[in-house]
Amino acid sequence: MAYDRCPAPYVGRMAFSLPPGFRFGVATSGFQTEGGFNGPGEPANNWRDWEQAGRVEPSGIALDFWNRYEDHLDRAVAAGCDAFRLSVEWARGEPADGEVDYGALERYAAILDACTERGLEPVVALHHYTHPHWLGPDFWVRQDSPERFVAWAGLVVEQLAMRCRRWITINEINGYAVQTYGLGALPPGRRAANGDVVRTLDHMLAAHVLAHAAIHRRQPSATVSTNNHASSLYELDRLLLDVLGARRRGVARADLRAWLAGRRSAYYAALPPPGLPDTVLRRLTASVVPLDQALPRAVSAVYESPFDRALDVVKLDYYDPVAAHHLVEVGRQTWNDTVDPHGLGTYLSANLEPGLELVVAENGLSNRVREGRAFPRRDGWDRVRYLRANLAAVAGAVEAGLPVTGYFHWTLADCYEWGSYQPRFGLYAVDREGGVRWREEDSMGGNAAGTYKKLIEKMRGGRRPQTPP
Repeated sequence: MAYDRCPAPYVGRMAFSLPPGFRFGVATSGFQTEGGFNGPGEPANNWRDWEQAGRVEPSGIALDFWNRYEDHLDRAVAAGCDAFRLSVEWARGEPADGEVDYGALERYAAILDACTERGLEPVVALHHYTHPHWLGPDFWVRQDSPERFVAWAGLVVEQLAMRCRRWITINEINGYAVQTYGLGALPPGRRAANGDVVRTLDHMLAAHVLAHAAIHRRQPSATVSTNNHASSLYELDRLLLDVLGARRRGVARADLRAWLAGRRSAYYAALPPPGLPDTVLRRLTASVVPLDQALPRAVSAVYESPFDRALDVVKLDYYDPVAAHHLVEVGRQTWNDTVDPHGLGTYLSANLEPGLELVVAENGLSNRVREGRAFPRRDGWDRVRYLRANLAAVAGAVEAGLPVTGYFHWTLADCYEWGSYQPRFGLYAVDREGGVRWREEDSMGGNAAGTYKKLIEKMRGGRRPQTPP
């Protein structure tokens, strides 16, 4: 059994052409950029207790996107973008149980209008690692979490469908489950709570399936997806996509376990050979997420859905996919993740789903800034070189015949990175000492925004970026 393969690139090809409708954008999220959460009189989300206890740095004003969104969107346009990804924050739209802030939803409508006015196609996530504080820290292990989320999703789409047709239900289901209950990096911060990892995966994937149907009932032309964090562990990545696609592929529910076992073997065959640590992790995750018992609610939702595939496009977030590389102190790995642009093409190929487009929903490089001092990466990579290398990989995937139709850089400007402002990913640097001040260069001193714009122009003009040394 093998994965669907794309044709090899024609090495002698001189011309390069992007598929029609290809979008270049930046990815952002509400809690990380908006500001105005978890303070007195402000909407409270599941990070409030950690902020108030001093366990993490308060998000505070963040980038003040809520009040200055037009400035941010203008910066995205200046960087060459024609798409902008954001999230509608549940805690802001529903600050208390049963209490809807329609004024906040109108503000989001104005933000989407501002995107359209600037030629930026909006992509909206309905959950990006946060939920209202009143739902409790363990919301996603509750039995009612899928249905409760779908009610929220339906409310948002009802209000905003006229302004957006591209939706992400839940950002990084796999990343959220692992970081919350596996690594303890997100509230409530439990480690090795394997049962809760699996329950969260199951409930979130079921929520996605139910929300996919609910969105299409309201907006038949919508494009609805989720997006995995690319991982070398099948059970924590491709498994979710295979569950969503099994019914379309003609797999009977009774045959699902055996089919998934074959898909796991094919997935690992498509990836580079693992080292010993990753081999051990693959065995461990196979025991923690047994294919004959995993994701029962999600599987039921898939086979009961009015749609034979609850996914309209495959989106993946690509950073460092090798799971064993992340077995270090939580948080510290972000500014020293292993860089492997060639692997982007590998994981795009490994995530092919017949008939669906592929989109790189996030891709970015982190460095560390502490008290105004920028620290160089140990591997010598900078953001300018990273952009060139990864967009060259995207071009290579397109040349190889992969149906890649979008690329979103994480992120527009240095923002709140889940408990700290030290990791920096932005095209634009933001100095936080004495206020929030944007710079034209990035936090490593490079012209990342200008480089992104030039690369976009080059690719749209039919020229392939060269892989940097």
